[in-house]
Amino acid sequence: MDLQAFNQRILPVQGRLFRLAQMFLRNREEAEDAIQDVLLRLWTNRQQLETYHSIEALAVQMTKNLCLDRLKSHQKRKMQNDADVGSVQATELSPHRQLENSDSAALMHKLIGELPEQHKLVLHLRDVEEYSFEEIEQVTGLSNANIRTVLSRARQKLRENYLKANNYESGY
Repeated sequence: MDLQAFNQRILPVQGRLFRLAQMFLRNREEAEDAIQDVLLRLWTNRQQLETYHSIEALAVQMTKNLCLDRLKSHQKRKMQNDADVGSVQATELSPHRQLENSDSAALMHKLIGELPEQHKLVLHLRDVEEYSFEEIEQVTGLSNANIRTVLSRARQKLRENYLKANNYESGY
């Protein structure tokens, strides 16, 4: 694979890889470093890339594995609050509503961070990156039925924990 082919096949998925890395690492600089490492590994092994059915699935798997390795080596167990939560807010909302939205988003980030890694990955790939079930199957190696089960359990756990947190906070 030459430079032009590499740029055409790998660079378009760089944004997805970055968002995935940032989801795991919760740090922009570490995510950028992880993506650079993945791109370097892909470039180094560019001659073997043609043998893979889906280079994107390979890149996603490499990114996930590298991020998990980094988390283990740094012994990070809890995700940090996302600094960009407030930037998502619309300017026409009242300050009270903006604060509520910011708190809800921060709570969701925290609750997602508490999910098992497999649940977190499948939820991110399906709901954030909008991968098809077949693409998720290629990335994770799970069957379609298992993906649906994991996704359902992850969503249910998020829903339960979100409602529980809001009920405790409101004093009910």
